Amino acid sequence: AMIVMAPAQPALILVFFAIALLLGLIVTLPIGGADMPVVISLFNAFTGLAVGFEGYVLGNPALIIAGIVVGAAGTLLTQLMAKAMNRPISNILFTPMTGGGGTGEAIEGTLKELSAIDAAAMMRYAGKVIIVPGYGMAVAHAQHKVWEMTSILEEAGVEVKFAIHPVAGRMPGHMNVLLAEAGVPYDKIFDLEEINGEFGQTDVALIIGANDVVNPSARTDKSSPIYGMPILNADQAQNVIVIKRGKGTGYSGVENALFYTDNCRLLYGDAQPITGQIIQHLKAMG
Repeated sequence: AMIVMAPAQPALILVFFAIALLLGLIVTLPIGGADMPVVISLFNAFTGLAVGFEGYVLGNPALIIAGIVVGAAGTLLTQLMAKAMNRPISNILFTPMTGGGGTGEAIEGTLKELSAIDAAAMMRYAGKVIIVPGYGMAVAHAQHKVWEMTSILEEAGVEVKFAIHPVAGRMPGHMNVLLAEAGVPYDKIFDLEEINGEFGQTDVALIIGANDVVNPSARTDKSSPIYGMPILNADQAQNVIVIKRGKGTGYSGVENALFYTDNCRLLYGDAQPITGQIIQHLKAMG
């Protein structure tokens, strides 16, 4: 703020922003992709603190109050996400600089694809379906189609629940907000701790745009950057259907061992049109 208040030295502003940009790159680049949502939340907290300090320098109470609120909210979100990742913030910020962030063990097996009509049939004649939404659903704006599909399944007598991982999306509550926007009742949405024990009694786990939060490597592969992170036990379901745009990896950059298991089938494509195709087939089945 003091630099901005010194118009006689405009070059100082450019130097200040260049140093800030360089510092941001130095801090951010070494951090693994799986930890990036936590870092984004932490930077939001820093932004609030910066605004608060600027308000103090300028003598502006409104900026001070706004900065404190944003800083406090960002700090709380950072703590919640770090807890969900089962990693301390210091470990997230500094461990990668000493060689963390491997790619995990090599995965053997083949990917098995599925058609939309087969996916519809598996869910239509299932007794229980658990849907795991992820960032891919948010990008595709597929939440309304997902709820329409859920309604059709429930009318056919299928029990449907939603399983939400704390770090699904880009911040805590991201999936909850999207599902609420689509009209999904709150009593159908369950957190990781509430629903993880039910996957073993589930006929179909439908994963829509989620990846790292259902990767079994987090349990067993100590070389994986997501090792130790609590995951949804989707691999324990009798059948797993994964809707994903392509064969790429998740945010962490590691292969998902779930996709290579015998009970998992992949349905490639954008979540919204794919879900629309499933809805059409469900309606045709009556």
